[in-house]
Amino acid sequence: MHRLKLLALSAVLALALQLPVPALAQAGGEEAAWAFEESDLPLDKDYLFGRLDNGMRYVVRHNATPAGTGMVQLFIDAGSLSERDNERGYAHFVEHMAFNGSANVPEGEMIKLLEREGLAFGADTNASTDFEQTIYKLDLPRNDETLLDTALFLMRETASHLTFDDAAVDREKGVVLSERRVRDSYAFRNLLDGWEFLYPDAHFRQRLAIGTIESLQQATGDSLRGFWERNYVPQNATLIVVGDFDPKQVEARIVARFSDWNGPEAPAVPDAGPVAADDPGRTDIHIDTALSEQVTIARNGPAIDRPDTVANRQQNVLRQIGYGIVNRRMARLARGENPPYRSAGLGNSEVFDTARTTNLVVNAGDGEWREGLLAAAREYRRALEFGFTEAEVSEQVASLRNAIENAAAGAATRPNRTFVNATILLLTEGQVPTTPESGLERFEDMVPLITPANVMAAIEDELLPLTDPLIRFEGRTAPKGGAEALRAAWAEAMAEPLVAEEAGELAEFAYTDFGPPGFVQSYLIEPEFGIHMLHFANGLRLNLKPTDLQQDRISVRLNVDGGQMLNSKDNPLATGMVDSLPVGGLGKHSYDELQTILAGRSVGMGISADDESFVLGATTTPRDLELQLQLMTATLTDPGYRPQGEVQYRRNVANFFARLTATPNAALGNALGGILSDDDPRFTLRPKEDYDALSFARLREDISDRLARGALELALVGDFDPEQAIALVARTLGALPAREAAFRPYDDNRQRSFTADRSLRVLHHDGEADQALLRLTWPTTDDSEPLESIRLGLLGEVAQLLLTDTLREKLGQTYSPSVSASQSRTYPGWGLFTLVAAVDTADVEASRAAMLDVIEQLRSTPVDADVLLRARRPVLERYENRLKTNGGWMALVDRAQSEPEQLERFASARERIGAVTAEELQALAQQYLDPAKVLEIRVLPNENR
Repeated sequence: MHRLKLLALSAVLALALQLPVPALAQAGGEEAAWAFEESDLPLDKDYLFGRLDNGMRYVVRHNATPAGTGMVQLFIDAGSLSERDNERGYAHFVEHMAFNGSANVPEGEMIKLLEREGLAFGADTNASTDFEQTIYKLDLPRNDETLLDTALFLMRETASHLTFDDAAVDREKGVVLSERRVRDSYAFRNLLDGWEFLYPDAHFRQRLAIGTIESLQQATGDSLRGFWERNYVPQNATLIVVGDFDPKQVEARIVARFSDWNGPEAPAVPDAGPVAADDPGRTDIHIDTALSEQVTIARNGPAIDRPDTVANRQQNVLRQIGYGIVNRRMARLARGENPPYRSAGLGNSEVFDTARTTNLVVNAGDGEWREGLLAAAREYRRALEFGFTEAEVSEQVASLRNAIENAAAGAATRPNRTFVNATILLLTEGQVPTTPESGLERFEDMVPLITPANVMAAIEDELLPLTDPLIRFEGRTAPKGGAEALRAAWAEAMAEPLVAEEAGELAEFAYTDFGPPGFVQSYLIEPEFGIHMLHFANGLRLNLKPTDLQQDRISVRLNVDGGQMLNSKDNPLATGMVDSLPVGGLGKHSYDELQTILAGRSVGMGISADDESFVLGATTTPRDLELQLQLMTATLTDPGYRPQGEVQYRRNVANFFARLTATPNAALGNALGGILSDDDPRFTLRPKEDYDALSFARLREDISDRLARGALELALVGDFDPEQAIALVARTLGALPAREAAFRPYDDNRQRSFTADRSLRVLHHDGEADQALLRLTWPTTDDSEPLESIRLGLLGEVAQLLLTDTLREKLGQTYSPSVSASQSRTYPGWGLFTLVAAVDTADVEASRAAMLDVIEQLRSTPVDADVLLRARRPVLERYENRLKTNGGWMALVDRAQSEPEQLERFASARERIGAVTAEELQALAQQYLDPAKVLEIRVLPNENR
């Protein structure tokens, strides 16, 4: 619904400061200049920019990553701010109607037409509406001319030939209202309350894209057409085409398709404000039992006009570094042994082109807001009073230089989306698309200017003084003492005497020697996919797949035997704290020390528990591959188990349980495992005290043997030399003491049963009274038989089409019904076929009947040939394009030695998908989807909420 522009903020600010960004405002009838025409920045010359005589603009760029694909987007420079008082929600409603019929495409046929071409609705066919723009998006799986022509044809239909049939509008109302209902959550209400407090008189608060119930219910074909005709005009439109096409040929097609489009002048867009600069001293307390404790200190001020120039980008770099230093200091406190808060951050956000806001945000544990506020304010004031050190600036410069160098090194294989996003930034923010290479040159030229004094001057120029600020509290319970206590705490924080802190000494990375290099016992290159398969003497399996799909990038994934197989009925939470392990750092370095030591290097440190293994994954570069392997090896051999990770874990547990039933999805997700498994403790949410009882000491007992002795399988995919990679692996993971030769079978823990109790289950949530969730589930089978698995997957795709057509298009009861068919590779016999719909509480029975009607269709008659085509074609296209990315290759290479059957399955998958018949799908539905054996779960509002 809205976009963000938050300069160098930590992650904690992302939710607290969700603000719109400024756009290139245009007066009615005035031609919009390209921002690069008035900038001294060097434009990326590989873009083709143009404007038709009618005022419509277009941007075309050739790009062959992924090869043979493309993206087409229609950008309309009008969103919810363009609505009149009686049109609230119409910009978004028009977006919905664009898929419902036009002069040359009958109602309901646009999506079907695209599905026949291999575009899945939602994944490849989508749209979005914001305050200031509406964007229609098509991801093309092929670059053939016919598909491109179809995409351009449909975009022209959207631009000038929509038909707003009253009956279609009435059906779509239910879908739009369903989307509004689903989005009405505690987080959304908290956001709206924050906007109301910070910007009480701003116009944009009255123009949320989702609209109002009253306005949406009153919409008619004529009223929607009025908004569309007024705003969908050539001067408001830009067509974007990026992909494996000849730009000149694309341009000719655009000219032929859109030149005869005419329309009135684009209307002026109302101002998003006003936002008063002189508005101090107010306080807000917002309570919701699902919210963690957070305090925001803010001041508003006038917007600063910063056109995109070399000088302004230099100032942006200096500000980014300054905010980075302050937030790095605050993050360091959060990772201490007795952290005063969960996270905190300082930053400045732009409110369209009407204002700016300086924010200090503190996210604390329950009852800890005051301690957290004092600590964060101390770091904020210390930065402004004492400035920054050379070492702090150098750390930020190293990280920034690394990111810019990586962008330049990988410039030739950037994906289509990168160029589309750059074009959107040009249109919305006036940001000139330049090349990564020129960005690196400008950065190196300005490095002498990056001094502590200049960095401080840059943020002081933007930050508003937080004197007598706006103070907002959100949390589960009101702060003791209320608003007076909040303001008294801030006054105390601002009056506290300060002392400059001494910078610590920077250590060297301590994990570079793991003993004599290991040696390779066997080495073969698999003939079908060219995967290098090696076996080291210590038991390590190594799978290598060099690619040129992404320059200067290497995907790394290490599987370590164990994972969730360690969770037993007697010890179901054995791996419950694994995700927190990196926060404990390594034995010789804390997590915070590692952040400084590894600044400027492209490495990642994370570990998670998968079904059968612990997984360590990262993306690195050829120059940092050795360090990445050293870091992974150190994670196995010397995890830190420091208490900092435990503290963060326990605070997360408290938040999790506070939100246990806050929304229908949360209530279902947290109860589902126990329902399906008859309360098997491995899959059932345990009481909060069980999670509170976990510790790193216990985790060490549960997983240390697997980290030290468990079988290893390492996969590398990307831009590397195999022989060099083998040598680096030999010095790290290959040098470890002998490991177990194979992944353990864990036969006892692989048993998983589906409940025999098929009685109706009713859960309750604490959300709104009109929100309900309906889930119908059948047990199927596991993933061991390839053809059966493919058929079940395709049956799920067919059911998705039928369910969407019934619940969304015909009945208008839900925004996004879903079907999933999952077959386990871990648990014998385990598989699920599931239908889920979020509906109005009043529609539960009708929706249930409609869902079962879909199942009855699948069981009673063979699938219609067109429906099967529309289900099958996107699946085939996904397989066709899967190995055009490193991520797709990694899914294949990951366990290529321990699960070699997956290679053969992938090689034959397209043929098997193509061979599935309608009769086979009907037989499958008859076998598994017996309505008498369905497990139905309803999630209804809590009557006592």
